Amino acid sequence: MNQFELFWSIVVDFFWGLPLVVFILATGFYFSYLSRFKPFIGFFHAFAILSGKYDDKNVPGELSHFQALTVALSGTIGMGNIAGVAIAISLGGAGAVFWMWVAGVFGMIIKFFTCTLSCLYRKKDEDGIEQGGPMYFIECGLGKRFKPLAILFAIAGLIGCIPMFQVNQLASLLKSEFSIAPIYTGIAALLFIGYIIIGDVKRVGSVAARIVPFMFLAYVLSSLFVIVINIDAVPTILLDIFHTAFGSEAIYGGATGLAFKEVLVTGIKRAIFSNEAGVGTEAMAHGTAKTKEPVREGLVAMLGPFFDTHIVCTCTALVILSSGIYSGESGIVMTALSFNQTLPGIGLYIVYTVFTLFALSTMITYSYYSLKCARYLFGKAIGSKFIYVYLAIIPMCAVWSQGTIINIIDTMFALMIFPTLLATILLSKKVITEMHRYFDKL
Repeated sequence: MNQFELFWSIVVDFFWGLPLVVFILATGFYFSYLSRFKPFIGFFHAFAILSGKYDDKNVPGELSHFQALTVALSGTIGMGNIAGVAIAISLGGAGAVFWMWVAGVFGMIIKFFTCTLSCLYRKKDEDGIEQGGPMYFIECGLGKRFKPLAILFAIAGLIGCIPMFQVNQLASLLKSEFSIAPIYTGIAALLFIGYIIIGDVKRVGSVAARIVPFMFLAYVLSSLFVIVINIDAVPTILLDIFHTAFGSEAIYGGATGLAFKEVLVTGIKRAIFSNEAGVGTEAMAHGTAKTKEPVREGLVAMLGPFFDTHIVCTCTALVILSSGIYSGESGIVMTALSFNQTLPGIGLYIVYTVFTLFALSTMITYSYYSLKCARYLFGKAIGSKFIYVYLAIIPMCAVWSQGTIINIIDTMFALMIFPTLLATILLSKKVITEMHRYFDKL
């Protein structure tokens, strides 16, 4: 391990310890208690909102509710759901899946709070367009004295939203299967992202709205086909997930006899990487929604962890655990081999096709997030030029090791979680007031 890799290995262990996991879970408990789980009453109402029933072109914002959700999902349904779950199982055993589910439930509540605030406290940019996200609701909701928190979030978001993992895993896949040098994958990703993101968020929303529904259905249906073929193993797998969640000896998975702390931290960390609840990235996407009702977008945002953690991650976990393959050169290769175990030949191509779509859509969304942080920090004129620095970094990400990439992202996510959740806790009573007003009106 070189000095660069060693540095990030030490840093991530410092930030991603048990205290941060307890903070995330405690925040989820607190928001659940404060709201009395009332947001879940609006679960089906959220689908009505997505249908366009409540859309109004004359209200503030840039994207429809559906486009805002697909932009957020294009960032969350992707590597975290395919490669991230594989890594969680290889490091934390089957029990890590249980804690991903737990984090998913609390993630729904957390997203309701953060994304409601993102639409409640918006700030106009130099062009008069209202912008939303943690940095804006920290500054506008808590006042100027809390601006250092907003700056911390934006700096971490600037780095953490570089699509390192997506480019790295795609490069790993193409090198493994087609012997394509990683640097060429990095250059191709640079050109693709540059073409899309140099437009604006409306172009990002338009592309996401087309890609995300297709890739979601394609992956879920393919996974269900594999799961049905291996249905006899599913009851045992589910029992093992619950049995090993508290550190017991694993029947399935790459980890045996892990300590409870290790299984818990691994599961929560990979769930956060998957659904990004509390990280604040999703709030930047939902903050673009065309609405005068912040709670309405909060309910739509709540569907995100349900789709990406409880559906897509569960599908990936069951495919991997039923295959008996618990290790690979990388997370994506491990998942691909698991599919191929049940569907020889075509299994690989299913994963490769869907994975490529996942990777490309996530790269687009992440580039928008990073650019938004740059514009907040430096102003629109100077911040917009950061896209060229951003693009220049992408080819390097293709040649770094998987472990280093994950450690960098996890560290930046931890630095984003702290200001996002702290500010949301301080402003949570505002969300409750809005929630009661909206449901009474409804």
